[in-house]
Amino acid sequence: MPEHSVVASAAADICCAGSTCELMPAVESASLAAVFKALSDPTRVRLLRYLADSESGTACACHLPGALGISQPTLSFHMKKLHDAGLVTRDKRGRWVHYTVVRERLAQARGFLDVAPGAGACC
Repeated sequence: MPEHSVVASAAADICCAGSTCELMPAVESASLAAVFKALSDPTRVRLLRYLADSESGTACACHLPGALGISQPTLSFHMKKLHDAGLVTRDKRGRWVHYTVVRERLAQARGFLDVAPGAGACC
């Protein structure tokens, strides 16, 4: 084998930088995946944005179906997904439920998305 072929082959066998990085803990990755899964539906994205843009970050369930053109059962289904992912809290007031955005949870997702390649200590 010619010498330049041996050097090229050896260079190809060298592992890339970052191979010693630690992986995100499984619990943290599962938690973030739940957020992104909840946000994979356009209706839920619209609901979350509607709540976040409301004056107090809170809205009564009575206003949401009409604002988004969905039925009450559809609203309940989507809000449960957002609640289960930790993106909203719910507070029953009389016969209506008020939903509030959990801004800290959004900040966690935003922080994950803001990670740029090469910005970490090892990647």
